[in-house]
Amino acid sequence: MFCVKPKYIHRFQRKWPGGAPKTHHQSLPRQHMVLYNPGQFTRYPAEPVDSGIRFHYLGGGNEVGNVGCIIEDNTGTRILIDYGLAPTRPPKYPDQSPPITDAIITHSHIDHIGMVPWLTRFNNVKFHGTSLTAGVSEIMWKDTYKVSKIEGYPLSWDKRDLEYALESWITHEYGEWFAVGAWKCRLHRAGHMPGACMIEIETPTHRILWSGDLDTRDSPNTYGAKPIECDILCLEATYGGKNHPDRKEEESRFVSAVQKIVQRGGVVLVPAFASGRGQDILRILHREAPHLNVHYDGMGTRLTRKWFENPQHIRDPETLTEVWKWTKKVSSKSDRKKALQADVIVTTSGMLDGGPALWYLNRLRNDSANGILITGYQAENSGGRKLLDEGKISIFGNITKIDLEISQFQLSNHAGHRELCKFAKDCNPKSMLLFHAPEESRDVIFSEMGKEIDIHLPVNGIPIHINS
Repeated sequence: MFCVKPKYIHRFQRKWPGGAPKTHHQSLPRQHMVLYNPGQFTRYPAEPVDSGIRFHYLGGGNEVGNVGCIIEDNTGTRILIDYGLAPTRPPKYPDQSPPITDAIITHSHIDHIGMVPWLTRFNNVKFHGTSLTAGVSEIMWKDTYKVSKIEGYPLSWDKRDLEYALESWITHEYGEWFAVGAWKCRLHRAGHMPGACMIEIETPTHRILWSGDLDTRDSPNTYGAKPIECDILCLEATYGGKNHPDRKEEESRFVSAVQKIVQRGGVVLVPAFASGRGQDILRILHREAPHLNVHYDGMGTRLTRKWFENPQHIRDPETLTEVWKWTKKVSSKSDRKKALQADVIVTTSGMLDGGPALWYLNRLRNDSANGILITGYQAENSGGRKLLDEGKISIFGNITKIDLEISQFQLSNHAGHRELCKFAKDCNPKSMLLFHAPEESRDVIFSEMGKEIDIHLPVNGIPIHINS
């Protein structure tokens, strides 16, 4: 569970320099529980851009997740790309955004959208994204709000902000140009999950490509990203220096592990992210082992219904419909008890920090025939990370030893090192910014490509100017 000490909570009078603009929130009380320190706003430069492009990472520059970046030039055009929070313990938040009129949201994972509702508090901000990202955002924001209340960590936005945020979406199809100030923008498929996008920006002086979370490989539910020539490439580098195993081989290894556990009479628990990974797992199991009795529980059931409302973002939506009919959905307490007799339970949360996964684990842990198969990234201090490293996990506040088979599989929907470098070369940029990565991942790409491309390694709160 998230644990936040009182020092993370601050109350103060929030004001924009020169006073807050008039908005629909003007009648709200001016004091709120917020997460920003007074003065933190000053990290964003007050001086205008003279020439070229200025990039200012509010978060996600030299870290995984927590993404937010302001891009600005001398036309006065300014956009924010993403505004998330990192689901660490306690959560980590980006710096306070300066006033903006437009934000482009690459996809609906919480480390990219978790703080977006706050933007409506002082501005009539337009949020640009795909229809699927917009559709899923309500579920993700409501869950974030609920968890913050349960776990006791601060959010700077409330339910009214959430409602305004939902009214602020402007959706775009892939390839459709739209204007933001003096710039033209369009979205392209990012391959990370259905609805995820890269952002192409055409300014009077530069063509910018923002990768978002990227995968050039096809996955069960979406097609991989394609390179786009640009002057400046902002490339996520999560897996810089690390190559993924062959996707098909890793899927086969996963299915074999499932069948081994089932054959010995056990139940397989698969913790999976609600938006993307869970649906991938269902597709894989339906394709390779349709005889299995598979139950699906958690927030992913609601998210998948949003997928069906936006079939243009899904790879082979007809097959996904078949998969969905085949899967037994858990929607009640009695369904949950029945799922304990299944072959496979796919459920949230993907990092074992809450959700039905802990309920199932608490009931399956005493039978050594059962097993846990982890298929996603496990953040530092997450339940899944503790389980992998120590064989222990907090279950409803109690540290519990788990004596079950625990295996991890690399089914990531981020590009690996080889894919990242090839994508960068094919985009043929003059300059490149590496973000959304630990230092060591960025350093490997820098060492390999720094002689060919002018590479910048952004640090949160420190602007980068690119003129060439």
